[in-house]
Amino acid sequence: MTATTNFPTASILGYPRIGRRRELKKAVEAYWAGKISLGELDTAAKEVQLTTLNRLRDLGLDQPDAIPGTFSYYDQVLDTAAHLGAIPARFGELLDHNGALGLDGYFTLARGNAEQQPLEMTKWFDSNYHYLVPEIAPDTHFSVTSNRLIEDFEFALANGVRTRPYLVGPVTFLLLSKAADNAPADFSPLAKLDEILPIYAELLQRLARAGAEWVQLDEPALVVDGELPVEQLQAAVTTAYQQLAAAPARPKLLLSTPYGSLDALLETVAAAPVEALHLDLFKGKVPADLPGLKNALAGKTLVAGLVDGHNIWRNDLAAAAAKLDTLSSAGINLAVSTSTSTFHVPHDAAEEIQLNEQLRSWLAFADQKVGEVITLAGYLADAASAQQAISDASLIIAGRSQTPGVQRSEVRQRLAALSAADFSRDDYANRAKAQQEQLQLPLLPTTTIGSFPQTGEIRSARARANRGELDDAQYQQLMREEIRRVVELQEGLGFDVLVHGEPERNDMVQYFAENLEGFDVTVHGWVQSYGSRCTRPSILWGDVTRSQPITVEWAAFAQSLTEKPMKGMLTGPVTILAWSFVRDDQPLKDTANQVALALRDEIADLEAAGIKIIQVDEPALRELLPLRKADQPEYLDWSVQAFRLATSGATTSTQVHTHLCYSEFGVVIDAIDGLDADVTSIEAARSRMEVVNDLQSHGFGRGVGPGVYDIHSPRVPGEAEVSELLRTAVDHVPARQLWVNPDCGLKTRGYIETEESLRNLVAATKEVRAQLV
Repeated sequence: MTATTNFPTASILGYPRIGRRRELKKAVEAYWAGKISLGELDTAAKEVQLTTLNRLRDLGLDQPDAIPGTFSYYDQVLDTAAHLGAIPARFGELLDHNGALGLDGYFTLARGNAEQQPLEMTKWFDSNYHYLVPEIAPDTHFSVTSNRLIEDFEFALANGVRTRPYLVGPVTFLLLSKAADNAPADFSPLAKLDEILPIYAELLQRLARAGAEWVQLDEPALVVDGELPVEQLQAAVTTAYQQLAAAPARPKLLLSTPYGSLDALLETVAAAPVEALHLDLFKGKVPADLPGLKNALAGKTLVAGLVDGHNIWRNDLAAAAAKLDTLSSAGINLAVSTSTSTFHVPHDAAEEIQLNEQLRSWLAFADQKVGEVITLAGYLADAASAQQAISDASLIIAGRSQTPGVQRSEVRQRLAALSAADFSRDDYANRAKAQQEQLQLPLLPTTTIGSFPQTGEIRSARARANRGELDDAQYQQLMREEIRRVVELQEGLGFDVLVHGEPERNDMVQYFAENLEGFDVTVHGWVQSYGSRCTRPSILWGDVTRSQPITVEWAAFAQSLTEKPMKGMLTGPVTILAWSFVRDDQPLKDTANQVALALRDEIADLEAAGIKIIQVDEPALRELLPLRKADQPEYLDWSVQAFRLATSGATTSTQVHTHLCYSEFGVVIDAIDGLDADVTSIEAARSRMEVVNDLQSHGFGRGVGPGVYDIHSPRVPGEAEVSELLRTAVDHVPARQLWVNPDCGLKTRGYIETEESLRNLVAATKEVRAQLV
């Protein structure tokens, strides 16, 4: 076999960056709270970086340039914007007298301030990570405004590791950007390509002077079917990489293309004058034209992304080795890597000692994926040396299907018995009439999305209960006291439809995972969702079923405290899948329907307990949308049907709500309509109500609540700001359909800012309501 001596034979595209025990998250939030200094934050960040370097080196990534420099204080797209000086004009004061963006300015872009909303957030490809969206205008000026890329490289080098610095590639950076509000309607950020390339070239030259041999440029947007013609993307790639390759005294370039196949762009990208090209060969296929690929890659290394960086299951090493055989037999110069960055998965499965040993043997977190990469790189050099590891992996994978709970006959029989009637409700007109007669809601009814702030006292009570320091009765009493407080607060503020605040829930998915069969949860399995926000995705490994009611007792207690309608709160089937690590041994459609049936039973029990409004959240509906348009109709069909299966057992007079956030809603507006929810609340504040244009164009005919309060930032929106957003909504959507609500749940916020923001929301609603009347 042919192995490369040019690029490290074993590498990864990225590694979790929050710290094994979320050290970076804790330090950043302590700095925001004024509890530590900038110097102390820097010390904590360097400790996380050094720990990562040492860990990866100890795991076997000991070749120079094998470890990518993907550390970030907040977000990789925001980092690249900071390096390029892509600072919106509305934040122009953030640059200092030398034209540099300091860390405080960087955090202001992410979190906003009293005067300015932060940058918009949206999903990162088909993942549960959310990036900050740069704003580009025709007059945006680019220059190097941050030296952190070089500083991070020099820090690693001083500690004995020559890393491979990372940047979002120029084409992807512009494709992920949005046109600034003051840009002409026909302006595309990609028009600024020629202006940002010299800045990239300058950064490359600075890195070379610092001693960098390789730089990784990430171009995942090239595996997505977007709105631009393929020919325009081909021209952009050619222009970008010809200019960057021509930069004098530059490092060698790895062009990485994670999250799927390049398809029509493969020939163009393979011909780019870079020294190494990464292809996602886990999700994508080995190209059919191997002789043509070999010719295009002449003098280059193909970095084969064979280890799944996006999910936690042990890799099929035999299948990966077969792909290496195919590529090697064509004479292609090879190295091995992950398909994507491993920052989508937790650090180390070996730490989850509470899990069943058999289940743990099926798992590969980031550290185990490094081991798989090294095994496959060893296979390139000496196939016999890797045979034992490959055989062991094959035996473990084959044994999964025989494990009790992986397949349950009663679940599969119930799915097989479903009919078309199980996926539909009464006509919406009949439902709307019955619901209004029962609920008697005013014009522009106010509500919140579900969760209220999870205080230190709540988290402490949960931790003490888990340790056995509180018995069930004591814990339930504390949670009931918090629910009472939340209900009284909402009534005092004047909300029309209330929630119980969800104090008993650690996470909107994990809570259900802990109460459904077929799931397990981790202790240390944290992954980054955005910025300092981390989640612990549950592990969905078997057939799903519900043995008893999950939420009914809490909802019924909350309803007993008020005459106003109380929403029952559930997480939808697609979101439970999207925010879990889901079994890979059956179609997602089948798994989604299993979850939907469990939720259908829960809805029936909520109705029996007197709950008249039930919200089934699907904030992740857009996240699982395939990146290629040809694959999207099938996904949209089964995802919509799973929601309808969960909710279609509800009676005509039960009002079914759903909630969606951080998505380009125009892309999936037909699917949102197809959910057939009575009321849909949607994130809209950060994008300044962009979604109402899609709603108006589509003629969306049911209840809808475009968010008027961005809860992902600590800033408090003033009454005038909320009124303006609400009037924008009224201008595009009939007022009789509109609801007023925040963008999302309030779990991550504090009570002081929450009360002030909600008070402004209610006051603004009353003002606009009075104008309409």
